[in-house]
Amino acid sequence: MIRPPAIAGVAFSEARDGDLRPDGPERARFSTDLGLKREWATVRQVHGANVVEANGSGEVGEADALWTTVPGLPLAVFTADCIGVALRARTAVGVAHAGWRGAANGVVANLYDAMLAAGHEPESAAIGPGIGPCCFEVGEDVAVFFGDDLATTSWGARSVDLPGYVDASLQMDDIWFAGACTRHDERWFSHRRDGTKSRMVTLAWM
Repeated sequence: MIRPPAIAGVAFSEARDGDLRPDGPERARFSTDLGLKREWATVRQVHGANVVEANGSGEVGEADALWTTVPGLPLAVFTADCIGVALRARTAVGVAHAGWRGAANGVVANLYDAMLAAGHEPESAAIGPGIGPCCFEVGEDVAVFFGDDLATTSWGARSVDLPGYVDASLQMDDIWFAGACTRHDERWFSHRRDGTKSRMVTLAWM
């Protein structure tokens, strides 16, 4: 796993940690290493921009972001090229699953706004591993949503800087980046690289 050094209560899994969606021994080990319970709050991810509040563990709705004020309740989203994002306020924490559809529709900004509207202004953010502009080749149907955040892959094709787009959508000073491209680094699961059905977790807690 990786932990942002200056942001407490956030962790990102690696491929070697296994697929932690099932509540099995791999999740138990990961949770134990973090001093957390193995019952996480999750959502039914649909590559959208909906945000829900979590007050307990288990699946809490169809959404791609969730937040909580409950101490010790782990929040989880799962990715394999999409980007996991964690937001921390003094009195709340949230996580978002940002693929290109969700990012373009404002899922990260929606999470920020939902926490702010409830009186919990995010003060820091962590942007986890995801497909980088070096590898995220896109067609015009995707590029049209990303204007200034277009880039070029390492082989010269048009791409999107998805981490850069997420960063710009937050407009915060305290943002930590994993700085890792999932497609070309086998430390991470990547659906684009090998069609894997496995997923990494972005986990955050109070």
